[in-house]
Amino acid sequence: MDLECSQLLPALCAALADPRQPLADDTCLEKLLDWLKNVTEIESSLLLLQENPALVELLSHVLKSQDVSPRVLSFSLRLAGTFAAQEDCFLYLQQGELLLGLFGEGGPLCWAAWSVPTVRSGWIQGLRSLAQHPSALHFLVDSGAVDTVLSLQGDPSLFVASAATQLLVHTLALSMQDGAMGCSGLWGGVWPACAQKIVGHVEEFLQSTAAPQVTQALNVLTSTFGRCHSPWTEVLWGQLCPLVAHLLERDPIPSVHSLVDLLLSVARSPALGSSHGGLWEVVAQALRCLSPMQAGPLALGMLKLPHCPQALRTQAFRVLLQPLACVVKANAQVPGSPGWLAGVEDSSLTVDLLLSSKSACVGILCQTLAQLEELQPLPQRPAPWPQEPLLGAAVTILQLCHGAATPSSSGGGRLCATLAGCVRVQRAALDFLGTLSQETCSQELEQQVFAVLSEYLGSPDSSPMVLKKAFQTTLRWLLSSPRTPGCPDLGPHPLLFLRELFPVLQKRLCSPGWEVRDSALEFLTQLSRHWGGQADFRQVLLASEVPTLTQQLLQDPESYVRASAVAAAGQLSSRGLQDAPNSPEHPQTQQGLLGELLRILSTDSEGFPRRAVVQVFTEWLRDGHADVARDTEWFVATVLQVVSRDLDWEVRVQGLELAQVFLVQRLGRPCCPYTVDLPEAVSATPVPEVLQTLCRLQLFDFAFRALLDCDRPVAQKACDLLLFLRDKTTVCSDPQEAGDIPGSASGQITLQRWQDGEQGQLPGDLQPEAVLALLRSTDLEGLQARLSQSSDHVEKSPQSLLQDMLATVGVLGENEADCY
Repeated sequence: MDLECSQLLPALCAALADPRQPLADDTCLEKLLDWLKNVTEIESSLLLLQENPALVELLSHVLKSQDVSPRVLSFSLRLAGTFAAQEDCFLYLQQGELLLGLFGEGGPLCWAAWSVPTVRSGWIQGLRSLAQHPSALHFLVDSGAVDTVLSLQGDPSLFVASAATQLLVHTLALSMQDGAMGCSGLWGGVWPACAQKIVGHVEEFLQSTAAPQVTQALNVLTSTFGRCHSPWTEVLWGQLCPLVAHLLERDPIPSVHSLVDLLLSVARSPALGSSHGGLWEVVAQALRCLSPMQAGPLALGMLKLPHCPQALRTQAFRVLLQPLACVVKANAQVPGSPGWLAGVEDSSLTVDLLLSSKSACVGILCQTLAQLEELQPLPQRPAPWPQEPLLGAAVTILQLCHGAATPSSSGGGRLCATLAGCVRVQRAALDFLGTLSQETCSQELEQQVFAVLSEYLGSPDSSPMVLKKAFQTTLRWLLSSPRTPGCPDLGPHPLLFLRELFPVLQKRLCSPGWEVRDSALEFLTQLSRHWGGQADFRQVLLASEVPTLTQQLLQDPESYVRASAVAAAGQLSSRGLQDAPNSPEHPQTQQGLLGELLRILSTDSEGFPRRAVVQVFTEWLRDGHADVARDTEWFVATVLQVVSRDLDWEVRVQGLELAQVFLVQRLGRPCCPYTVDLPEAVSATPVPEVLQTLCRLQLFDFAFRALLDCDRPVAQKACDLLLFLRDKTTVCSDPQEAGDIPGSASGQITLQRWQDGEQGQLPGDLQPEAVLALLRSTDLEGLQARLSQSSDHVEKSPQSLLQDMLATVGVLGENEADCY
């Protein structure tokens, strides 16, 4: 420990022990404890206490005086456990009976402060820290702490109850690690005394008729099999498996969620043998006994396991498919739908039972759709994958929610009434439908998919969230639709769908709801990015009013919509789709768009549209947009002049990105002596000429001001840009030119002023010589390292923490605290 910190500790410990002093907040106590933990990991805890007796005095005072605050008491309990984690320090504290007083039955357990959950939690955490060696294990048993921890499993505070469960698991594992127990951890099948107490407690609670006690026992076992993978866990499961299986015979089955968690934890344990000690039989029984809602997570977990038996995988997959199969069966016009697993449709689970209420119907369908969506991309998913039945089920559910289905039974009619307009199910079904786009299907089913998507996109009843999902799913299906070999254009069905979609898109762009307009613009941007160069798409788009409406939405009253309109208009312009060619109505559309975007960048009061404009301009510069190529230097200078004055740091960061794109185009990519020369898209311009250009555009003025920016991301981006430029001018230029540079004195003066913290005005017209002097004399690497540190890296020092805590109680004099 540092000498300065050691000198501050006595005063701090005295302040913590004095109930009259104002307390430090919980955050400071947590930081203090974390620091002392780090010290004990480096140094001997015993030596630390001997050199700093104030720490022991604090613990002794807390034990003798019961009027300390609950926060300080909890802190002291955790602190004592931290020191006692090392066995020699444990024995040292035991000599004075400090540990027995703090954690024994006569300590805080009998105090009024024990009613505060923070104290009980600190007591458990302290024991958890010290339970690291055989001496601590004997202490836990002899002091009666294990019995207290067993009782705290039922604590009304969930945090205390969870901590007690974790401490029991840790104690059980510690007792099984005793060196005299052999490789199996058992003496002839007999558990060690401490382990026997815990295992006996679990056995008793598993047979209890009280559901909370069953839950406590299951939670202990779940954590045990999740954390402990030694051979003794296989013995433990073999002993308790019959009791767990017996739970499935009760009516009702207690603690279903905890039971499922336990079965999954055991199944994932690498310690169990290939037979898993009867686990598979218990899981099969659970899949038969539990309701579809309860069995779904268990079935999904089994299907994710690579070593699950095939028969059990089939049963688990059948459980997942049953709700969808019942829905399809209730609405099928022709009995029997091919492709389902054998036995799914013939399940005794009827629609009346499955959909007994709206909440049950919505819950089971959303859970099933989400689980199948999670399973679909996994390599261990069941094979063959029933792609077409699942597609049909998703389409049927969407039709039921939309009121477009024609049920063939009374159950189907009830489904229509239950699911009509249900946003949760619509969103889940659309997500699942989008996931299924990764697989192939028949043309008939593809037509059904596009038909139901068209219904949702055009329906006035679709909520904004559902409409957004429908746009996203539509894009995924368009991207995955089969194409003619050798032809990148859209297939006939998607193209026909798009012809019908653009009138709907026009309508959505005029919607009174801003969320709808925003979603439509995002969809249009993606369409143009992927198919803007294809003749059929261009023809359909330019025949509509979509480009004109997009231009109008640049003045939308909602900032999110303006930002999306900027992105959409920029993408359309990049593809030459802003308006029909040779249009007499809008002859200046392209040039007018550049001016409009510059107006938004200069005058828009919201940050989102301005950020979108700079992103579009960066893409235009990178892709060689016609308006940019017409006068690139004017374009870059104009944009940087506006961006440099923007108050939004993200706009300034994006402006620096645009500047870097310009530099790469003029200077080429960074030089590297270990790479072969690669052809550049644009031949690099000589360095002196580029420097003159950059000075003329005032790019350096922008970059150096950004280097001093109060927003760290801006300064980091500027540092990266200047590092790139320095590397290009020093590595790729003539070394003879890098010697003495006229005018470097002024650059050194400017640098010195910056280093001294005098953020004075940089010269408005930096010359190349001064720029090179600044670049070569500035420690950009050091600045980059400093910028990568957190903003409070200085104030996070232990000495600063101790000073701040002492300042709150007035121990330090004026101006002695580091009160940042």
